[in-house]
Amino acid sequence: MSDTTARAATLLKEHRASIDRLDAILVYTLAERFKHTQSVGRLKAEHDLPPSDTAREAQQIERLERLAREADLDPEFARKFLNFVIAEVIRHHETFQS
Repeated sequence: MSDTTARAATLLKEHRASIDRLDAILVYTLAERFKHTQSVGRLKAEHDLPPSDTAREAQQIERLERLAREADLDPEFARKFLNFVIAEVIRHHETFQS
């Protein structure tokens, strides 16, 4: 293996280790987020509030798109990701309502 190939392999390993750490952060962050949204869902169910709040969802999407642009992340990807998360949260909230 040449020096440049060995160096590339080392860099690849370092990048992958960083990606693995970031994946763990994402999973634990999502778990923490869902703990809070489940508390919100229970609270909404206890007080007969609708499982979805479209005004808040729109604000959150706008906020996340702005943050994505600031972070140099594709805002469309951020919007799609948040829409996926919101759909899952609403599904949980609907479960609490039933």
